[in-house]
Amino acid sequence: MSKITKAACIGGGVIGGAWAARFILGGIDVNMYDPHPEAERIVGEVMANAERAYAMLTMAPLPPKGKLTFSKSIEEAVQGADWIQESVPERLELKRGVITQIDASADPKALIGSSTSGLMPTDLQRDMKYPERMFVAHPYNPVYLLPLAELVGGQKTTRATLDDAKARLATIGMKGVIINKEIEAFVGDRLLEAVWREGLWLIKDDICDTETLDDVIRYSFGMRWAQMGMFETYRIAGGEAGMRHFIAQFGPCLSWPWTKLTDVVDLTEELVDKIANQSDAQSGAYGIRELERIRDENLVGIMQTLKGSNGGRGWGAGKLLAEFESHLWANAPKPEAKAGKDPLNLLEIKVNPSWVDYNNHMTEYRYTQCFADGSDALLRLIGVDMEYVADGHSYYTVESHVRLLDEAKLGDNLVVTMQILPSDGKKVHSFMWLRRASDGALLSTCEHLMLHVSSKEGKSVPPLPSVLEKLQPLIDAHAGLPLPEGAGRHVGQKRG
Repeated sequence: MSKITKAACIGGGVIGGAWAARFILGGIDVNMYDPHPEAERIVGEVMANAERAYAMLTMAPLPPKGKLTFSKSIEEAVQGADWIQESVPERLELKRGVITQIDASADPKALIGSSTSGLMPTDLQRDMKYPERMFVAHPYNPVYLLPLAELVGGQKTTRATLDDAKARLATIGMKGVIINKEIEAFVGDRLLEAVWREGLWLIKDDICDTETLDDVIRYSFGMRWAQMGMFETYRIAGGEAGMRHFIAQFGPCLSWPWTKLTDVVDLTEELVDKIANQSDAQSGAYGIRELERIRDENLVGIMQTLKGSNGGRGWGAGKLLAEFESHLWANAPKPEAKAGKDPLNLLEIKVNPSWVDYNNHMTEYRYTQCFADGSDALLRLIGVDMEYVADGHSYYTVESHVRLLDEAKLGDNLVVTMQILPSDGKKVHSFMWLRRASDGALLSTCEHLMLHVSSKEGKSVPPLPSVLEKLQPLIDAHAGLPLPEGAGRHVGQKRG
């Protein structure tokens, strides 16, 4: 699969900075050009939020972080880049001029995407020497989390360019959707504009305030849209008779005077003040960076939930996240199982905001998750990877005992280590410790038992020779170690 090897971001505002974060966390070096005097601070703050979000989003091994370099000119920024993303303010002459400069300085084979929300790519590529490689790549904020990019070609854009862009975006966890025809505002913003226009009328006519309107969205169809969109949601609403029944039942209301979509609200100073004051009352207690972090935590939670839905196969953005994680695992360096008489260092974890309770202490089930992830790390070490599982073999946890000895807190860096207790390969019996990295404090222990199974046979069987070859030296190396304190305990047993 083709991939992005180096990117350039021209414009470092909300969208350009988030594009840079998406690239950098995907292991891609980025040259950034933005003449704003505080561009480095703004992009740095966006980058910090993105790293915080990714720490919550996935335990899959991200590639080594790309390097961010601020350039002094467009010409300098695009050197060596094979994906150039333009994200300057939404003015046709400005964007066209910047894209023409990019075209004149970049490698003729480099892809050039524009983050425009609605300008026509044909208008943007008018003065280019190599217009066939230019297209709209319209993302959604925050770009580093929301995976969609609308790919829209102009009259001179080749289909091969759009197909190539879609394939490259997949390697950084994004969903490129190719829009068949060039149209102002594309698809997403046309839908948003319709809801936004109706929302402005509802506020102007005092039907509700901004908070009530947002509550209507987020407590109802917003959640449906997050996982199924519009048409699949309405298909369900049609019951067993499906979409035809839904349209027959609700189609006539489209001719009723329910909406004002053909009327444009007059954004008078009075209406602007009303909306701004209501918005301040709704959200003014939070700073913009705090709102961004709250938004990111909520998006991570939704995506993680969707990843586990549909019998573990995922749905919507969660399915895309699972596929991206599979890509990360497949491209991560393969760990080597080195036998030694010290416990195995398996995992380093940071306690992120979604893991803590109202006291900022890590919730109980996250300790178990740390040990489960530690066991997964052992399995990867001995060759039980996605291919092994896909072939019908795996280890299943059959018993565990977790002790909570101290508190992990928000921001703590944690380390999981493991000693393998007497095992035969078909059975892997282990003891794990969870410690705080900063002071070595022991926070929790877990005694754990896994059995190797064949999903095809539906029973426990010995592991394949390739796995046993890596596992047996580890079992042998730990065979002479003393039994860890706490091994063999049961719930409620007195200490000492």
